[in-house]
Amino acid sequence: MTIQWFPGHMTKAKRTIESQIKLVDMVIELRDARVPNASANPLLESLIQQKPRLLVFTKKDMADATVSSIWKKYFETQGISVLFLDANQDPIKKLILHSSQDVMKEKHDRDRRRGIRPRPIRAMILGIPNVGKSTLINRLAAKKVVQVANRPGVTQAIKWIAVDPMLQVMDTPGVLWPKFESELVGYRLALTGAIKEQILPIEKVVEFGMKYLYEHYPQILLQRYGIQLETFDLDVIYQTIADKYGFKMGGNVVDRQRVMSMFMADLRQDKLGPISWELPDESAI
Repeated sequence: MTIQWFPGHMTKAKRTIESQIKLVDMVIELRDARVPNASANPLLESLIQQKPRLLVFTKKDMADATVSSIWKKYFETQGISVLFLDANQDPIKKLILHSSQDVMKEKHDRDRRRGIRPRPIRAMILGIPNVGKSTLINRLAAKKVVQVANRPGVTQAIKWIAVDPMLQVMDTPGVLWPKFESELVGYRLALTGAIKEQILPIEKVVEFGMKYLYEHYPQILLQRYGIQLETFDLDVIYQTIADKYGFKMGGNVVDRQRVMSMFMADLRQDKLGPISWELPDESAI
């Protein structure tokens, strides 16, 4: 299944980024720690050209720490500078500033040898919708400079923010690519809130999520919903949740819509605990 969507404001954002990229020294690419590959926009590879890059994984508190440590090693073996951040708890400004200076160190050393005093770093922040750009920007600026919401498509304009005398950042709207060649990418982005739930059939998204939890986090199904299965059975899952919470229609029929809505709400409100929805290939490390 090929999932296509590309709202007009994203086309505009893409063109704006293309026109502004020449103004910056480096790129800070934000991805979701729960889906490190699925939250990578393949369009960015062509947009950022050869700019130095810092890869920042947000929402580390919502991801499985053990899995994140494997992902970190995976990217570092490729020579990519990586940060995993909890935007609400970590010293964001200090970490971003130091990591950006490390990324730009080679260029700054070269400039000093030529007698050029390095100017403040200009960095463009890029990422898909709902990856946490606005929260990170507000923490960097130590004040609310952009609107924050737990839904995609909030930031829709370019903004410059002075973070430090040695760092300025450009905030940009979240940009998705025109189509998802893999339905698995779409499911993972729907589960993490990067795309609106209406883009995909919610039945398929919930089925993918429930099966993934059964295979990788069965303790979550047990602790949250009282579900313990020998083999995966979606009907049993729906029935168990409906019995537990009284989600029934006439004739004692399971109200599947209410079950699905509850599951998605539990994800949005982080009631299931840390989950990594994408596992690295450890053989590649």
